[in-house]
Amino acid sequence: MKRIIECVPNFSEGRDQVIIGKIASAITRGGKVKMLNIDPGEATNRTVYTFVGEPEEVCEAAFRGAEAARDLIDMRQHRGAHPRSGALDVLPLIPVAGITLAECAKLARKLAERIYKELGIACYCYEAAAFKPERKNLAVCRAGEYEALPEKIADPARRPDFGPDTYNETIAKSGASNVGARNFLIAVNFNLNTTSTRRAMAVAFDVREKGRKAREGGSLTGKVLKDANGKDVWIPGTLKGCKAIGWYIDEYGIAQVSMNITDIDATPLHKAFEEVCRAAGERGLRVTGTEIVGLVPKKALIDAGKYFLEKQQRSTGISEEEILKIAVKSMGLDDLKPFDAKEKVIEYLMADEAEAAKRERLVRMTLKGFADETASESPAPGGGSISAYMGALGAALGTMVANLSAHKRGWDERWKEFSGWADKGREIVDELIALVDEDTASFDRIMDVFKMPKGTPEEKAARAEALEKATLYASQVPLRTMKASLKAMPVIKAMAELGNPASASDAGVGALAANAAVRGAQLNVRINTASLADREMAAQLNDEADAIAAEALALEKDILETVNKHIDNE
Repeated sequence: MKRIIECVPNFSEGRDQVIIGKIASAITRGGKVKMLNIDPGEATNRTVYTFVGEPEEVCEAAFRGAEAARDLIDMRQHRGAHPRSGALDVLPLIPVAGITLAECAKLARKLAERIYKELGIACYCYEAAAFKPERKNLAVCRAGEYEALPEKIADPARRPDFGPDTYNETIAKSGASNVGARNFLIAVNFNLNTTSTRRAMAVAFDVREKGRKAREGGSLTGKVLKDANGKDVWIPGTLKGCKAIGWYIDEYGIAQVSMNITDIDATPLHKAFEEVCRAAGERGLRVTGTEIVGLVPKKALIDAGKYFLEKQQRSTGISEEEILKIAVKSMGLDDLKPFDAKEKVIEYLMADEAEAAKRERLVRMTLKGFADETASESPAPGGGSISAYMGALGAALGTMVANLSAHKRGWDERWKEFSGWADKGREIVDELIALVDEDTASFDRIMDVFKMPKGTPEEKAARAEALEKATLYASQVPLRTMKASLKAMPVIKAMAELGNPASASDAGVGALAANAAVRGAQLNVRINTASLADREMAAQLNDEADAIAAEALALEKDILETVNKHIDNE
């Protein structure tokens, strides 16, 4: 999985469009991160930038933003409605995909240290990156705001985690930044079949972590109960890491429970939806749909789709698109307006469509278009890409039998068993589909080498080295196709033995396709290793290919014997 983090820095400038633009340009310089949103606020005199990318690139971009803020913003002149302590006021790193919160916390600490060492800007570390428990709370780090920094730096207990012992010119100009790591926050509104703000608020109090104040007799209007110290007694709500209120929306003519899910590990989106539905039902209300505000990680919707499929005792081994459709329909994400995943899911927003289309040129074709392209005078796609596609079809047939068996009448108690096989098959299908284009790309690398100059001894040496690397890669890709196609065989075998007998022939065809993929890819391994100068490596790759081919052939034989028994007994 590609590693993706989000960064949402807040800079203490919301009025000067030139400065706002220069900071944005510094962040995006080099094109390695994608800016998703820039939100300036005049009253707050503060701009929130949202950008995403791979962890190292995001940290570099954030550092460039900090450097620009140091040069462009003078905190001695800053006034605004929002609390702030620095030109770069807060800088949270947020895990989106393929990375943990703990890993983001380590990155945040390193970034804070670098910002101080290289830019001279003092930094507090907050939330998951905090060095001190009390500094998990941003308000503690920012207490007293910019104006309190001289006395805080003079106090060892309140001094920044990375900063000088004495107040200096850099801090006078740039203040102190707060660098941290937190989980992704999902902002979501749950639509209710009521116009009553009071009833929506009651549901919000039922579920939010903070809960509601306890009152005499358990009523909603009685006197607030106090503890021994005279403080209000609170009854916690049912959802951890959730803040919520109820409100009425004129635009839609309904009341909503508006929620921020600040800990999506403790409370996934689908769990929040189910709990709001339960609490609303107990008050005679119904949740009619869900509105996601801003962006959402793909995993939140995939997890939701799988959750609702499992509730229906349906297989989860289906395509990503189908799982997302189940999530949308189950939570009513299209209740108020059409839900476009390409505009709401971070990973889809990050995707470079032109680059993806180039990378997936073959698999985006129609079946006829792919066949016509193969039949043309162009040497690619060739046998390697065809082998990968045969393997994908073989794995797909095994996955199909698993999905059919999971939904077979009378086999309801076995749905999870078959869903597990379908999940495995689906992963293999996706792997082999990616190899269709990758095999052709490996051939293109070799063709590119032949275009390199060869007029001097140095150019000839560089060309020979590049050709060896490209040929090795062209040998390794079909070997990966062999391995992936072999992984499909146990799924197909299990479905031939355990799956719906009426689909036995499908399992048989799947085995034939998977083995054909192995044998076809082996030919491509051999034809490329024949050109390798490193004969030891060539022998190693060929030996590995021989072993895979022998195992696949034996599995095909076993599967076909089982399939033929089923057919003969019909």
